[in-house]
Amino acid sequence: MKMKTLLVSLVLLLLASVQSYATAGTTPAPLSTPELKQAIGAGKDTVVFFLNPQGGPCKAQNEILEKLRKDRGGNFTIAYVSAMKQQDQKAFYDYGIRNLPSLVLVDKKGKINRLFPPGIQTYETLARALDSIK
Repeated sequence: MKMKTLLVSLVLLLLASVQSYATAGTTPAPLSTPELKQAIGAGKDTVVFFLNPQGGPCKAQNEILEKLRKDRGGNFTIAYVSAMKQQDQKAFYDYGIRNLPSLVLVDKKGKINRLFPPGIQTYETLARALDSIK
């Protein structure tokens, strides 16, 4: 019985991951906050950063993002969505964000390109993701 439960769980996990890849590049990014409306689709790729501004991991992720933006001459935008702002709460639901820090990469056309797993993403991971956008 345990083996059957494990197998079903693995199949469901696989289907969920396939679905996220299938929608990448085709799903419009929700514009749930004024900052998202301003940043997404404004001619630059956008990293949507879901954060708690006082959280240590979120502060570390922000340092990485700011260094990357500086090194790349500002060729992408960072849109901040804060867990501390009531007006940002709808964006958490629209993007399915449950853990912080979380990042979503949106292309110039306003389509979701990549959903990163929760947690701190390295400089190199983010640089490769930005380079992969066509």
